[in-house]
Amino acid sequence: MSGMGPETVKRGSRAGGGGLSLSVGLTPNLRTRPVLDGMFHADGIDMTCLELHPSELFWRQLKFAEFDIAEMSMSSMLMAIAGGDDRFIGIPVFSTHYFFQNWILVRKDSGIKKPEDFAGRRIGVPEYQQTAALWSRGVLEHEFGVAPKDMEFWMERTPDISHGGSTGFEPPEGVTVNRIPAETNMGEMLLAGELDATLLYLPGGNLVDRSTADLFNHPNFEPLFTDPHAEGKRYFEKTGMYPINHGMVIKRELAEKHPWVVLNVYKAFEDAANFCDQQRKAMMINHIETGLLPPEAEAAIATPLIKHGVVANRKELEAIALYSFEQGLTPRQLTLEEMFAPSTLDK
Repeated sequence: MSGMGPETVKRGSRAGGGGLSLSVGLTPNLRTRPVLDGMFHADGIDMTCLELHPSELFWRQLKFAEFDIAEMSMSSMLMAIAGGDDRFIGIPVFSTHYFFQNWILVRKDSGIKKPEDFAGRRIGVPEYQQTAALWSRGVLEHEFGVAPKDMEFWMERTPDISHGGSTGFEPPEGVTVNRIPAETNMGEMLLAGELDATLLYLPGGNLVDRSTADLFNHPNFEPLFTDPHAEGKRYFEKTGMYPINHGMVIKRELAEKHPWVVLNVYKAFEDAANFCDQQRKAMMINHIETGLLPPEAEAAIATPLIKHGVVANRKELEAIALYSFEQGLTPRQLTLEEMFAPSTLDK
């Protein structure tokens, strides 16, 4: 089963026993790189992996279902499932985690000095339903009392090239979501002072996002949280959560016809993650041995923060399902049983 054409370059593939040949769409990050580079494979599967920018990968998978297995926006996965799209089911592989509130960028002359100042402001987003935007709105509401209805949103992506165009996105009731005109983009509107801030900024480099200005190094812009380490530490100590960005989906018909595929794929990515974690620990221990880090740092790195599986990520998964429902992206709070293949629920 493969939705990829003959022009696809086969990279990162290794036969796992001469079984199924499956296409896999991945974004380049620390925990997918060993699979993309062929160091790890799923037993019984020949994996043809294609590396794509996340904005493009998620749009292509949601719209065209190009891949048998694909990394996926967690927010879009929830919306698709809740909306009755039964093409996919989740595998609890979570390749990226971030404290998304540290991605918020504000104009220095906007008067925004603290999260509470977001009330009544014009806020840019590449796409309203994006996972990073979902988490940031959840943080603004639950931590600082600013609800989505208190802000005015301007969305860059168009219906034809967006995640929302494939999941049937409509602005939630009571929330103002404007579309940025095609003749401009979010970066230009931020530079012109037509927007006060953005929950996240993605400057080009793919088929979906069209802003190009470098705002991260522009003198007129700064992060909402100017000490991101302090904010990340505060949030983690308070909530115990390290928010999830990307999950993974498999075509439901494939999982039902060959149920063994699900756990074999899960194990391949778990092995890759364990390898990355061992590499991380080895490098940190080298720093400790040479005196670049204090000896007590070894205790801090003993337990990995990033793990795959439903069990290790239950708190984050239940939170993102709640935020999606609260923010009007899904009609109900999805259960874990709705999100993931049955064989993975105890992993």
